[in-house]
Amino acid sequence: MSDRPLIGITMGDPSGIGPEVVAEALQTRSLYEGMRPFILGTVKDVRRALDVVGASDAVQGIDSPSAAKGEPGVIEVLSVGSYEDTQFPVGELSAESGRASHDWVDTAAQMCLAGEIDAMVTAPVNKEAWQISGSPDLGHQEVFKRLTNAQTVYTMLVSGELRCMHLSTHKPLIEACKFVTTENILTATRITHEAFVSWGFATPRIAVAALNPHASDNGLIGDTEAKEIRPAIDAAVAEGINATGPHPADSVFNQAVGGRFDVVLVMYHDQGHIAIKVHGFEESISVNLGIPFIRTSVDHGTAFDIAGTGKADATSMVEAMKVGSALAARNGIA
Repeated sequence: MSDRPLIGITMGDPSGIGPEVVAEALQTRSLYEGMRPFILGTVKDVRRALDVVGASDAVQGIDSPSAAKGEPGVIEVLSVGSYEDTQFPVGELSAESGRASHDWVDTAAQMCLAGEIDAMVTAPVNKEAWQISGSPDLGHQEVFKRLTNAQTVYTMLVSGELRCMHLSTHKPLIEACKFVTTENILTATRITHEAFVSWGFATPRIAVAALNPHASDNGLIGDTEAKEIRPAIDAAVAEGINATGPHPADSVFNQAVGGRFDVVLVMYHDQGHIAIKVHGFEESISVNLGIPFIRTSVDHGTAFDIAGTGKADATSMVEAMKVGSALAARNGIA
């Protein structure tokens, strides 16, 4: 089993539910069949999290990623920074927790770029904690953009059979509509195609969603489809990409769940997020495209209000680990 991908898991904000969902997820022993996981965090906080979730795994510190053996029942932790003696508050906003969680993300990304690990999986961080800690980055994607000089880091949400690659995410709706241009759609389609091929899809089937109702009804309800979306699809097809559309958004997601498409390129945040979260809220995770390494993440926040109570649901973290290891092994998205 030495060919299992080596996966670095960032512990997230130690004041939130990150340590708990990581510890709970690693109780799913079948995950170890497809990966060698280790945690970037602190030994003491992993032990605390195991107590919270009622698990009795051993916790072992390691000096480097290559030392990780990935044995079920033994959680290996790489302590990054001088945080073993730091007492992080539980359930509270903390600058020190923000500083630590940023360091763990930054280090894991650098390890990916250096080829020391095959993928990274991230537990939730708190953007406000990063801000008050003096972090130069707003969130995960800003770390990745800074380290890789990527022009755009895209977000794809995954829940079971449904995968939604977002043309844009955190833009006001009026600005998101302006972002629907031939150039932007073609770029996103190319990146989607390249990513899926690298993950083991021979000819990924990309459905491009329409912006307007009924894909504009041949121009009766807007002209974005004819002026911007269709030309981008035609250009992508001319490059050998298996892209189709524009597909009406009220039917394309059901078709994707049914197996007709591998991924849907959606035009704005809520178009994809609503579909994913209605289809499978707890199972939803995010995958980044546009960066030269694999990063998957839970699709929820730090939940300070339930941190330390044992109420956190680890389903999303299990899925993030499962998908991350499958992508690293080029087995397609599990």
